[in-house]
Parts: sequence; structure tokens; C-alpha cells
Amino acid sequence: MKRHSIILADDHIILRRGLKMILAARNDFEVVAEAGDGLELLQLLNHQIPDVIILDISMPKLRGIEAIAEIKKAHLRTKILVLTMHRDAEYMHQAIAAGADGYVLKEDADKDLFSAIDTILQGRVYISPILSAESMRDWSELRQGKKALSSSEQLTNREREVLKLIAEGKSNKEIGDLLYISVRTVERHRTNMMQKLHAKRTADLVKYALQKGYE
Repeated sequence: MKRHSIILADDHIILRRGLKMILAARNDFEVVAEAGDGLELLQLLNHQIPDVIILDISMPKLRGIEAIAEIKKAHLRTKILVLTMHRDAEYMHQAIAAGADGYVLKEDADKDLFSAIDTILQGRVYISPILSAESMRDWSELRQGKKALSSSEQLTNREREVLKLIAEGKSNKEIGDLLYISVRTVERHRTNMMQKLHAKRTADLVKYALQKGYE
């Protein structure tokens, strides 16, 4: 029997422990590593490539959505399941667009987790049943041009990474060091975001980030 390796990424250690206990009920699943934030997760992947990554959207340093995009660039075959408290369809759209293979609400984990993992390992997308009907309507409207993209959906993955770190109070130099980009590049991303979000000062970016759950 093939054992599928899993990495858990969530900043709440108690939740990770709970997930590990749930997953231990399946002999074909093995949790091989854990991460407490998005950057730690990316560092883990330099040494170990799992079959499945289960991650949250709201994590320090690098959000799950931005981590998904980075992971899929280098490890296309690794399946990614978002496990989150966010029911807002915008988060789900961002996650799937970034490359997530599944989206499950934490409140549904006890009954949907195994089904979700099995489904994405088969190459299909899994969305919590409570969200699936609404998501299909939203995607249909987006395709038909009846629903405009939100401001945050117009941001690039890198811009959302920078915005997350701005909301955490990081300086341009600290952001550059964390993301391995120059201060000038950070400043350019900041300027682009202010134009897209119609922000006049950094405080407006921080306010927007907090409203959208980037803290």
C-alpha cells in the first residue's frame, strides 16, 4: 500500500496536532513535516517534497495563497489543500486561481478532510459542499463578464506577498530580505498597489490589508 506524505502548514500548533491525530487514522497517510508560516513552508520544500500540502490562508510572513503560487511553480505535482475558516468566495477564488487543488472549511474538516484528500490525489478539485454551489455561480459570472474582479484579485502574487508584510509592520528592507528582492523592487510593488487600490498613503494599504485578512 502506497503511503502518501503530507506536510501541514498552519500557525496554530494545536490545530496541527489535531489534524495529525485525525490523519493518523489512515494507514496510507503520513505527516512528514509541519510549518508555522508560509516562508517556513517554502524552506521545508527545499529538502522534502510531499504528495500533499494542507495549509491555511492566514499565516505570518507569507499567506497561504502566495505560498500556493510559489509551490506550484516548482512542484506542480504536489497537491495543495486549503483548510481555512474563510468562507468568503473571494478567498476561494484566489486560492484556486493560485493553483490550490481543494478548499475546505475548518468547521467541515471532521467530515470532509479524507474525502478532500482522496479527491485531489485523483486529480480532481474538491470544494466544501457548503461552498461549491455558490462558487460555481460566481465562476460562471466571472467567465461571462457579469462580475468584476475585486481589487485584491487584480494584485499580483508578489504584490500580495508585499502587502502581507506591510500589514505586519515590516520595513522595505525587511520585506526585501524576506522575499529576496531589492528595496527598489519593494518600493515599486508598493507604488503599484497604491495605484491599483487607490491608496494615498501606507496607512491606507495597512487598513485595506487588515480588512481583507492579511494580518
